[in-house]
Amino acid sequence: MSAQLSSMFRPLLQLGLITQIAIGIVAGVILAIFLPEMAQSFSLLGQLFIKALKAVAPILVFVLVMTAISGHQKGQPTNIRDVIVLYGVGTLVAALVAVAASFAFPTELVLDIPEVSGNPPGSIIEILHNLVLSAVTNPVTALMDANFIAILAWAIALGLMLRHSSEATRNVLTDMSDAVSGVVRMIISLAPLGIFGLVANTLATAGIGALLGFGQLLSVIVGCMLFVALVTNPLIVFFKLRQNPYPLVFACLRGSAITAFFTRSSAANIPVNLELSERLKLDADTYAISIPLGATINMAGAAITISVITLAVVNTLGIPVDFPTALLLCVVSALAACGVSGVAGGSLLLIPLATSLFGIPTEVAMQAVAIGFVISVVQDSTETALNSSTDVLFTATASRAAEAKGK
Repeated sequence: MSAQLSSMFRPLLQLGLITQIAIGIVAGVILAIFLPEMAQSFSLLGQLFIKALKAVAPILVFVLVMTAISGHQKGQPTNIRDVIVLYGVGTLVAALVAVAASFAFPTELVLDIPEVSGNPPGSIIEILHNLVLSAVTNPVTALMDANFIAILAWAIALGLMLRHSSEATRNVLTDMSDAVSGVVRMIISLAPLGIFGLVANTLATAGIGALLGFGQLLSVIVGCMLFVALVTNPLIVFFKLRQNPYPLVFACLRGSAITAFFTRSSAANIPVNLELSERLKLDADTYAISIPLGATINMAGAAITISVITLAVVNTLGIPVDFPTALLLCVVSALAACGVSGVAGGSLLLIPLATSLFGIPTEVAMQAVAIGFVISVVQDSTETALNSSTDVLFTATASRAAEAKGK
């Protein structure tokens, strides 16, 4: 019996992972349309996949970064500075695109949704203050809570100390890194089943009816994200590499954006991005640090969400916006986006911070947050897909630019 099942599924298993995921998506859509009640019963597959990714991500980042730092040879470049610059430029450009689109296609909201609970930050200083404090969290607590800022800080510190350890110790770290990476590859191989469960359950439970009332708002947000992914990000890559950027752009979208769209968590997608970086043959010393760092600070999609919804509230209230204020909003959105947690819906609670620029009460802003949660089935999925795929894109760009310069 097992031999028959093996022969039946062998052609499917021989397909590439992306093809298998595409089949899972199509199967999930079909099941949700024709058998919605049965589709909801498959939600366990999606939940298991996301929880497995979230569970392995903290220990994977900790071990990989510590191993990469401890084995780093003095004088060997890591390109981290270039990656961080690209992250900052990409996020700021995304905010500019969102503000421009909001002026071109002004959107108004019906602010009669009941208030939602939340604890938005009061200022950019508070966001930066929290980020700095989170870096010195107890390492065990950081691993348990998936606090990637603290995980990075401890991994870098231990890695620097272990550079002076014996060769045997560094070999043990390498073996641990290989073992954890093997577990990650095993989890990622189950992505088609996990995404099948996520798609089937999401479409069966949410559908598209709840989104129709906010069609224009959602169109502006998703349109901005597509524009950034397919126009401005490729332009940034072109200026850095001076070559056709689209093969690399599409490789990152295929390898990262698809899973990120359905997991809706940059943190959960870290293992996927690390595996993709390895397939792209990028420098391990670079991507072991830049990928988990990007899941924390590279938030172009969040900058778009914050800017578009903020200006929708402003338009609804009839508040005039001049150019300097719009420019300030871009900067605030970009900085606030860097403080977004890598979990689903992380950007929405930063909207009150941006609306405070226009003197809008928090009670009104939180109604806009509620609207954000209504459209988050699409908004947050698209946002995470853009954020996560850009982590790999800019890491690859910096690495290849360094390689070209070294030739």
